Amino acid sequence: MGISRNPWDPDRTPGGSSSGAGAAVAAVMAPIAHAEDGGGSIRIPASCNGLVGLKPTRGLVTNAVVEVEGLGTGGVLTHSVADTAVALDVLARHDPGAWWSPATPRTSFAAAMKTDVPTGLRIGVLTDSPIDGIRVHPACVAAVDVALRTLESAGQHIVDTPLPLPPTDELVTAFTTLWNVGGAGIALAEPDRVEPHNRALREAARAIDSWTYAEGVRKTQQLSRRIVEGFLAGFDLLVTPTMACLPPLVGAWRTGTEDDPLRALLNSYPMGVFTSVFNVTGQPAISLPVHHDEATGLPVGIQIVAAPWREDLLLQVSHTLELALPWAGRRPTVS
Repeated sequence: MGISRNPWDPDRTPGGSSSGAGAAVAAVMAPIAHAEDGGGSIRIPASCNGLVGLKPTRGLVTNAVVEVEGLGTGGVLTHSVADTAVALDVLARHDPGAWWSPATPRTSFAAAMKTDVPTGLRIGVLTDSPIDGIRVHPACVAAVDVALRTLESAGQHIVDTPLPLPPTDELVTAFTTLWNVGGAGIALAEPDRVEPHNRALREAARAIDSWTYAEGVRKTQQLSRRIVEGFLAGFDLLVTPTMACLPPLVGAWRTGTEDDPLRALLNSYPMGVFTSVFNVTGQPAISLPVHHDEATGLPVGIQIVAAPWREDLLLQVSHTLELALPWAGRRPTVS
């Protein structure tokens, strides 16, 4: 299939796993593209490619099955908040064949986006990595600062209440127990042609007994409730970097995989460390391209997270930032 490359710098990755979608929209090959997000795969390509990427609340957009115990959901990559809102109006319709599907929202997201944003919202901030030992690039922190200054000038209240995150090992273990089974149910005509790290994930998943897996499901549900309850008590919205790094060089994730194929997942942690938490909680989260790194010219996204089912507020605030920090006219060198 070839290598997906970032239109802003072909030596860099466009993110993943919705890499082709991100590269195509950024290069103006298409105005919008479908994407799936089980650990950040809408928001990461959005950040890498200077796009808008919304991961909806768990269950708002249905698929044929509940993806990876609810970690995964569908959405789109676009150039603007308005396009994202219109697409969500189409995707978030009640699915009568899915017991987990809520009623179609009474007010369209496109209309809600245009209403006045309430002032005095409690805006939380998280710029330290949720996983110990991962350095956050200064450009990613700078992007958050740009967004916070804009929100504060619009009448919002920045709070220093910490998000109650679990210990690193607890969060990673719970997430990977579920993540490893992402390939379950997919028949492989030629198993030997599967990339080594994907083969290793399948083998790791098959090594887990049903009791351990059920414990992992229960643990993610407990972590989700703990984090969401702390979120609701402290914030209306939370702002983080979308990624802890700039888009890595193409193939950087392969470092060390000759000896340990699972190293690919560890190498990807800086890209997904801020996004994957909210796949566990199921909260809606959006990546916005509010900043560019002067040294590299690469886009840098921020992530805004809302309470469950508050896509309306998320889109309102995102639209406010888009008006103050317009990005739709920016185009990469390859377009």
